[in-house]
Amino acid sequence: MSRFRWYFILALALVIASLAVYVVQIIVFHKTEDTLFYLLQDLAFVPVQVLLVMLIIDRLLQKKEKEALLNKLNMIIGVFFNEVGTGLISLFIETEKNLPVLRSEMMIDKEWDTKKFTVCGRFLAGFNPEVALTREVLTKMKTFLLEHRDAMLRMLENPNLLEHDKFTDLLWAVFHLADELHHRVSFEKLPPNDLSHLAGDVNRAYKLIMFEWLEYMKHLKMIYPYLFSIAVRKNPFNPDAKIEVV
Repeated sequence: MSRFRWYFILALALVIASLAVYVVQIIVFHKTEDTLFYLLQDLAFVPVQVLLVMLIIDRLLQKKEKEALLNKLNMIIGVFFNEVGTGLISLFIETEKNLPVLRSEMMIDKEWDTKKFTVCGRFLAGFNPEVALTREVLTKMKTFLLEHRDAMLRMLENPNLLEHDKFTDLLWAVFHLADELHHRVSFEKLPPNDLSHLAGDVNRAYKLIMFEWLEYMKHLKMIYPYLFSIAVRKNPFNPDAKIEVV
């Protein structure tokens, strides 16, 4: 209410100041008709001014704000992949039956351009993960996700994530998988239906994280080439990836 009151007082003061100037003009120059003529001329241009402000300047400002917000979001996404995402992808691809095919498409390197990222995105859109879950890999996933649960919870506390639906969906998918694994005391002799259920949870998080990783790598390639360089050297899809520059 106080903010609205301040706006109202300011608007009223500006209108009064404008009227006062017109009154002074009439008193000094005694040209009422000319003053009214130019007043109407000014009023006639007001809709055009509103158009310029609302549809052009405001859109430009919104675009700048969106770009700034996306940069902040990509910082959060970068933290996710450095702390959790890359390791989780490595665990997911341990279960992939078609790993050679997937690796051949995800071998990102410094020569990739926008067209190559687009082609890879189309491949992922048509790629259906086929996971083969074992007791060992489920145990590793459970341990890994529980160890990084607090880090992911802190990410969810960031209000900026509300502007990035896909990444939020990824976090919820990973949290759901973590909960499913956490509430199973043992992975020995799981019923076939339960294994199928867990495979569905893995597939959901697996596909989402690949898409987000690809978009994140594309962003680094375009904006931060030095961060892209180290990300390529940590590529979880490349079995020969080395952090050392060769």
